[in-house]
Amino acid sequence: MKRFTLSSFIVFAFVYTINAQNKKTQDREAIKKMCGCYEVTFNFAETFQYSTDSLYKPSKTKIAKALEWAQLIEDDKNKVSIQHLLQVGNPSKPHIVKHWRQDWIYQNTDFYMFNGNNRWNYERKPESEVKGQWTQKVYQVDDSPRYEGSATWVHVDGKSFWENTTDAPLPRREYTKRSDYNVTVRGNRHEITKEGWIHDQNNDKVIREEGKADVILAKEKGYNTYVKVDDSKCKVAADWWKENTEKWALVRNKWEKVYGRNTNLVLETKVDNKALYKHLFSDQYTKKEDINKVIESFVIQ
Repeated sequence: MKRFTLSSFIVFAFVYTINAQNKKTQDREAIKKMCGCYEVTFNFAETFQYSTDSLYKPSKTKIAKALEWAQLIEDDKNKVSIQHLLQVGNPSKPHIVKHWRQDWIYQNTDFYMFNGNNRWNYERKPESEVKGQWTQKVYQVDDSPRYEGSATWVHVDGKSFWENTTDAPLPRREYTKRSDYNVTVRGNRHEITKEGWIHDQNNDKVIREEGKADVILAKEKGYNTYVKVDDSKCKVAADWWKENTEKWALVRNKWEKVYGRNTNLVLETKVDNKALYKHLFSDQYTKKEDINKVIESFVIQ
């Protein structure tokens, strides 16, 4: 019978640690491959309907294209943060739209999970549950919370992908037109490809009421392709970010303090008859005190 000696245990631990570090490095490289300039095609189609209402109308299929600049704004060993900017309109004089942000955090244990009605429930997971995993935290255009979930990056057969299912608010293309459901259960898959990357989604449109079982109203397929192009095509977006980076750092810093309270979060939809992004997108909010005040005015709990 072979004995497991102290020296062999030390060798095993060393090899395990090196392999884990190499895997983590591979994960970070995959995440950072989502940075740069991309020609994006957004594809969404409602696939199955379960409504008992004979007058039910499914969402129209949506296909849209845009240039998107994904700016690396934080690159730490345990965190990678990427800000997305849309570059739209006349190519000779494009308009820049601050888009979503994604933070990737290694072995994160603190979560804000969406639960409908502009409410996010704080959850703390045990370290054993997230070991080796990366949490993707997705934020709205005003850096308020959107959705997040944890999973392991997989590198196999020449593929690198991450997939997770989590609850989320309705996307803008839906909540501006529909109010017959209040939660999107998002099945997200991010896969790095030779051309760029793919955001593959299988979503449930869910009616959620307290004390009742969720009702699936319909299912939706999303397939967004990001094809890498020369960074010079997104120069206007990159320059816009340089000019506005200090302001949005102040916004992120304030939100980090809100999230750091580690308690359930409920937000107002509007203050002074305006959504938060409309406040923050205006030139009125450039100073720290003003930014902090307007964000805090939206925090109910």
